[in-house]
Amino acid sequence: MKKLKGIVISKKAEKTAVVEVKRTVVHKVYKKRLTTSKKYLVHENKPVDVGQSVEISETRPVSKRKRWQILKVI
Repeated sequence: MKKLKGIVISKKAEKTAVVEVKRTVVHKVYKKRLTTSKKYLVHENKPVDVGQSVEISETRPVSKRKRWQILKVI
């Protein structure tokens, strides 16, 4: 089971939050550190607010694009 940490950036849908996970990657040729980000649709079983840092984990598909759930608020 995968676990990721990110920040809640949107909470407009009911029982759904959008979490942005950022990570650093080293460029293969130039060896420069780059920050990449990815947005995940997360099932919200615990109440969260925009701007909170959360830990999410993989789960069974809840809907077409939701495959993650909130484990805890950091």
